[in-house]
Parts: sequence; structure tokens; C-alpha cells
Amino acid sequence: MSARHLSRSIAMQSLYEWDFYDPKDQNIDEIVEKNILEFGAGLGEDQFARNLVKGVMENKTALDQIIVKTAPEWPLEQINILDRNILRIGLYELIYENKEEVPPKVAINESIELAKNFGGESSRKFINGVLGTVYKEMDPSASELEEEK
Repeated sequence: MSARHLSRSIAMQSLYEWDFYDPKDQNIDEIVEKNILEFGAGLGEDQFARNLVKGVMENKTALDQIIVKTAPEWPLEQINILDRNILRIGLYELIYENKEEVPPKVAINESIELAKNFGGESSRKFINGVLGTVYKEMDPSASELEEEK
């Protein structure tokens, strides 16, 4: 498993734990630290996981609004916690990360991998659908390329 994939897994687990319990009573930095120690053996550089969680938390309101807009048939509170946090990570990387460091298709594929590893078949399809829709809105040529295939 690559260091970045492991970092994404730790970020997802940390956000899940934060979201599962009463968020106002949780310190996300302590959760991340605990999860890096517990799951990040051999990770080496853990700053990517920290930055990912920090970025998601700083942009959570905007990310949640995108989820609500893109999946209107699913109220945010009804999206399972795992899917909700994988979407937050994927959207953060898709929208806010440096595109040269994390190309959009990598952000989408990594989110789908998290859904495969931690969720079920419906999780993978849901994550792919939401992130794919956002990507097509960001880059209209993406849907033209898919139509040509």
C-alpha cells in the first residue's frame, strides 16, 4: 500500500471517528494522532494525512453543500458516515488540492478504492457517481471524452 493511500485511509478513519461521536466533543487533531500511531506503522511521512484532515475540516461546510447539491435524493444526515467522509476527502482533493500533485482522476480513483476497502458495492457506485458528476461540472471536456469512448 502506498504511503498516500495509507494516509487517505488514516484520514478517512479519523474523520469517521470524529463524525460518529458528537463532533463538538471531539478533538480531530487528537483523533488523527491516535490513528497515525495505531494504523500508520511504516508510514514515514504523516503530514499528508494531517493536511488532508485539516483541509476537509476547514472546507467541510462547502464540501457538504456540494454533496447535498450533487446527491439531492440523499439528505446529508442519511448518507452513511463512511460514504459521507470518503466523499468529503474525494471532493477536497478534487477541488482544493494541487492538480499536479493529485490529478482529478487519482482523487476519484483513490476515493473509490477507500469505498471498496471499507464499504460495500453501493458505496463504491455512490462515491463514483457523486465525484464523477462534480468532475464533469468542473471539466466539461471530461464528459465529451467519455461520450467518445
